[in-house]
Amino acid sequence: MGNTSSMLTQYDIEEVQRHCHNLFSQQEIVSLYKRFCQLDRNAKGFISADEFLSVPEFAMNPLSQRLLKMVDGLNFKDFVAFLSAFSAKASLEQKVGLIFKVYDTDGNGKVSFNDILEVLQDLSGSFMSDEQREKALCQVLKEAGYTRESYLMLNDFIKIFGHSGLKMEVEVPVD
Repeated sequence: MGNTSSMLTQYDIEEVQRHCHNLFSQQEIVSLYKRFCQLDRNAKGFISADEFLSVPEFAMNPLSQRLLKMVDGLNFKDFVAFLSAFSAKASLEQKVGLIFKVYDTDGNGKVSFNDILEVLQDLSGSFMSDEQREKALCQVLKEAGYTRESYLMLNDFIKIFGHSGLKMEVEVPVD
């Protein structure tokens, strides 16, 4: 599996399935492998930030720079594990866990007011002033029972997103 030009064996497929908690079928893993090989243009066995940015949908995402920190240098198994949060079979906790990692850029296990504010800035760009973003965020946190000084943990995100009807799925085309 280290050489991306080789074919996946049945053992490789089953190993990847276990690694991603069986959220993808064998056919989906084969399709994801083909896509991985297309992205890994130099057959290095991992996908670089530049290769991820070659996907227009990824490059246009306002959070692409944050996501790049999470995906740069992923091998195939970790690529599938990353995508597993987008599986229709993924639990709410798995989906929210990925969102939490986007906000928790320093990886300390907690999200501060400023962390959320930075994501809002990435998402809203020049459409909102810093003052508008801060005011809106203070209001949302207040309504959720938090303050500007609060640190949100993964469980807080699960509690908040648990009632949102979060829809975060990507269909894997199967040949």
